[in-house]
Amino acid sequence: MSSRMKSRLESWGDSLADWFLAVWPRKKPSSAQLSACRIISHRGEHDNYNVMENTLAAFDAADRTGVWGIECDVRWTADLEPVICHDPDLKRIFGRPSRLNEMTFLQLRDRFPQVPSLSDVVNRYGGRRHLMIELKEEIYSKPEYQGRKLSQILASITPQKDYHLLSFDPGIFDRLWIEPADVFIPIARFNARELSRQSIKKGYAGLSGHCLLVRRQHLDRHRHRGQKTGTGFINSTNCLFREVNRRVDWLFSDCAAKMQRVVDHLKSLKAGPDRRGLYLRRQNKGARTRG
Repeated sequence: MSSRMKSRLESWGDSLADWFLAVWPRKKPSSAQLSACRIISHRGEHDNYNVMENTLAAFDAADRTGVWGIECDVRWTADLEPVICHDPDLKRIFGRPSRLNEMTFLQLRDRFPQVPSLSDVVNRYGGRRHLMIELKEEIYSKPEYQGRKLSQILASITPQKDYHLLSFDPGIFDRLWIEPADVFIPIARFNARELSRQSIKKGYAGLSGHCLLVRRQHLDRHRHRGQKTGTGFINSTNCLFREVNRRVDWLFSDCAAKMQRVVDHLKSLKAGPDRRGLYLRRQNKGARTRG
């Protein structure tokens, strides 16, 4: 199966999960629970028409909403500069099949100025928004150098407090020699049990993954050991309530601005239950329509 076909199937599966979670009614969390939730904008606030994902415009839009964190994806240019892009090439977002690892950073900046470097993101948002930096699965040709490069760029902000490093391939963490270990978060697909055990054994920050794959036993296990958990993709009010009630620490969302508005509104809501119920029904109806 090609990577693009796999991506389409995953996107279809995510859409189906979004619909299922949006229509399943959930109990409204307490004000204390809502205040504790941390919403993270997945690749920034984007529609990939007017605002493209993983660009400063998308991150600026997220920043303006007051969300707790921003998630971005790191890949490497031919001269080993970490840049922000989800795919190995620029075809899906910018319509050009150019591969990042075949261009130097200067060539990339000249041809595709919308693609930011990791330095751009850290300098612009570091210390103001929590950065969830996903290291994409690819060949690390000079891991010791690349680890030092990441450490130098991130030196101005504080690990755990200001940023974490995530990956579907925890082996990347071992190759980069970055300290401390609890800055790392493995992302689970269908291997949540295995990665959960590995995270605990190696002293990582915790575990993240799709909200339907990270089960309650994983949440309880990591909470008991003082670790945290994150789930995605929290794109409807009912899904938001589900994860907040499950006491998930980090909520990754493709519509983080909307989720933040729901939280902010409910925290300040002084109206009676009838108006509250009407507001929630409108929010969930909107999520089902978009799905």
